[in-house]
Formats: sequence, C-alpha cells, structure tokens
Amino acid sequence: MTPLVLASSSPWRRELLERLGLPFSWASPDIDETRGTDETPTSLVQRLSLTKAEALADAYSRHLIIGSDQVALFDDQILGKPHTQERACAQLRAFSGQRVRFVTGLALLDTAEHRHWVGYQHYDVVFRRLTDTEISTYVAREQPLQCAGSFRMEGLGITLFERLEGGDPNSLIGLPLILLCRWLREAGADPLAASATDVANGDQGN
Repeated sequence: MTPLVLASSSPWRRELLERLGLPFSWASPDIDETRGTDETPTSLVQRLSLTKAEALADAYSRHLIIGSDQVALFDDQILGKPHTQERACAQLRAFSGQRVRFVTGLALLDTAEHRHWVGYQHYDVVFRRLTDTEISTYVAREQPLQCAGSFRMEGLGITLFERLEGGDPNSLIGLPLILLCRWLREAGADPLAASATDVANGDQGN
C-alpha cells in the first residue's frame, strides 16, 4: 500500500486520521495562507489544502499526501482566531443563538501516480442562547484562543450548542473522513481492505 502522509501539525487531525487504522507519518507544510483577492471561502480552503499537500511532494515522492484547511463563516465573513480572551468572549456573545458555518477543504495528492483529488465539506453549528457567565467560564477553562470560532469541538465546546447540522461531523474538527475514505479507496488504500488483510494474516486459532 502506498504510504500516507498528513500535511499538518494539528494533533486533532492526527487523532482523526488514526481512526482509520492506517499507518501514516506527518509533517508541517510551510505555505503562505493569505487569501486571494475576491477568493471565495470554498475556493480558499480547496486551494490551501492542495498547496499544503504539494509543499511536501518533493520530500515524499511516492506517497499519498493529505492536506486540509478550514475557515469559519459568520454573517458571510471569514472569522479569524481570537488570540485574546476578550476577543473570544466577544465572538461567542455574537454567536449566541446564531448559526456559524465551517467550511473544510480536503486534498489527496498521489505523488507516485501524479494525480490528485480536491473538494470541501461544510458543517453548521447552531449556538444556544449563552449567558455572559457561561461564555466567560468557558473561555477561561478551555482557552480557545487559537481556534476560529472561539471553541474546541473536541472538548467543552459541545456544551455551547443547540444542534449540529451536516454530513460528516469529523469535518467540524478539521478532516472530512467520509470524503477522504472515498478517495483512499479510489487510490488503492482502502482502510477496510487493509484490515481484512491483517485479519487474514493474523492468528485464527482464537
């Protein structure tokens, strides 16, 4: 099977990819993530996802490289990371009772066969009505200062929501696994095929 590489230093994306049971390595790509003039959010995340994967192509010339990028949208504006507790609280106050959309780009680059797949998924978060005390307590406890949207889905962020809407909840964390699995099957790296091989080669006496 062609070896996998995740073009990301995110521990959350690594944790998601580990769920597929496929061995992989990871490396952090060094790219310019500046948004182009008049570039739409969907175009932005797809371009950056592929650019991240391509940034590792020379070092991993016979691999499947996975790239991903995500933006959060509120009132048709791309949200930045809050960086401070004050800005995080301000974001969450604005989100109270509102909908925030996350757009996650995904790319799979096959450097051995010189082909690639690129796409995106969106996932909506509907916030419940939040009190100032709940907001300040959440920000103080979780410190989501480097998270677009000012929350961590992996932790206490789930306490902020009324409901979640979308096709793949993994895309909210940063890696659309359903779409990725489809492309991995097309690239000859089916996670279930690998598991079947492991079972067939394992101890069948138990």
